[in-house]
Amino acid sequence: MTSPQNNNPQKQFNYAPALEELAQLFGSRLKTEHAVCEQYGKDESFHPSVPPHAVIQPENATEVQSIVKICNRNKTPIIPHGAGTSLEGNIAALSGGICIDSAMMNAIISVNHGDFDALVQPGVTRRQLNQHLKNSGLFFPIDPGADATLGGMAATRASGTNAVRYGSMRENVVNIEAVMADGSIIQTAKRSRKSAAGYDLTRLMVGSEGTLGFFTALTVKLYPLPEAISAAVCTFENMGGAVNTVIEMIQYGIPVARVELLDGLTLKAINRYSSTEYTEAPTLFFEFHGSQQGVQEQARLTQEIADQNQGSQFKWTSNTEQRNKMWRARHDVAWACKLLRPDGQIWSTDVCVPISRLAECIDQTRKDIEEAKILAPIAGHVGDGNFHLLLLVDHEDKDEIAAAETLHHKMVMRALEMDGTCTGEHGIGYGKIEFLKLEHGEAVQPMRLIKQALDPNNIFNPGKIFEWHRQF
Repeated sequence: MTSPQNNNPQKQFNYAPALEELAQLFGSRLKTEHAVCEQYGKDESFHPSVPPHAVIQPENATEVQSIVKICNRNKTPIIPHGAGTSLEGNIAALSGGICIDSAMMNAIISVNHGDFDALVQPGVTRRQLNQHLKNSGLFFPIDPGADATLGGMAATRASGTNAVRYGSMRENVVNIEAVMADGSIIQTAKRSRKSAAGYDLTRLMVGSEGTLGFFTALTVKLYPLPEAISAAVCTFENMGGAVNTVIEMIQYGIPVARVELLDGLTLKAINRYSSTEYTEAPTLFFEFHGSQQGVQEQARLTQEIADQNQGSQFKWTSNTEQRNKMWRARHDVAWACKLLRPDGQIWSTDVCVPISRLAECIDQTRKDIEEAKILAPIAGHVGDGNFHLLLLVDHEDKDEIAAAETLHHKMVMRALEMDGTCTGEHGIGYGKIEFLKLEHGEAVQPMRLIKQALDPNNIFNPGKIFEWHRQF
């Protein structure tokens, strides 16, 4: 568990000149009260709050441009902030500085129905966009669970329950408008669905975790609402049967929209929290999109495959209320698991492996959990090989913290050995910097050179993805 104190050189620098300039420009909109700054230094992870010196909520790209120019001239760090739902300390102000909160930049600028895309400001949340699209016949499918901002989702390359069919933010961001460190405003692409013109700057910015620029607008893909949606649940004797079912579904070409894996402990927590009656054993939640006949056929074929893998109690429904209740229970997993140990704090982490290695990776991780004697429910986006641990840990117990760190390290190293990644969707932040180096090796150096070229004064979110350095 990385300590921010070991990565926090903010006392070495004088931020007063930037604060004075910003105060002259923004007046009372520049918030420096301790209580406000403390709130903006903490995300939803186990990492402690590391507050900025000040917080500003700009209203447009021109104001962001002014802030960036002042901070770059004074070599003052900038920490972009969306909804604060990140999970690897991504918004901790490790070097102090100015937090730019996108909350006031929440306009849906345009929806292009014929081109299936929308232009939005970065503070627009996924629920807000889908509510706006409610009567249009279109929807935005990326659903990480939390009601995150689209800017934050793009910055962390968010994924979620629908990724098996619709992909992650990487596949669904068409263009990004961003203010760069020198104060210039760039567009990373046009709205055409493909291009062979130059470097793919959109893909570079997606997943950059606020280290390369501040997003001021995004063009995102939209999709037609399916004619019919059905959901299903199926219980298995073991994780292997559940994972093999999903592998065979994909091989068979069943276009499942969502497929989530939950272990018995997670189902126990869900039943307590959501007043449900699921069997407390390895379970798959499914969702199918298509025509009325199509979703029925998808469910029927899935049940046949599940039966061959010791699946049981297969139940499916097209009832909207029942379907929403199931997915609401899935999205409330963190709160449900917290009740398994009210005095513990959730340490949420994830890895992603080739799907053919997923059952093996989960089974070995379960053995490590038993040896560590730590409460750690498992849930995963099994369709793309991604799973999460929700470690419930007493952060005042040094022995328990050490055991959790060992468990976490084993889990990540196993994923890397299986040709997987240290994080499927949480990002690196400052919590997984050591694993990024192990995963990418020499490829980290070109990443650092890109950062140095685009942000030579290292003002954008320093200490994230790479170690903090004033000079590279």
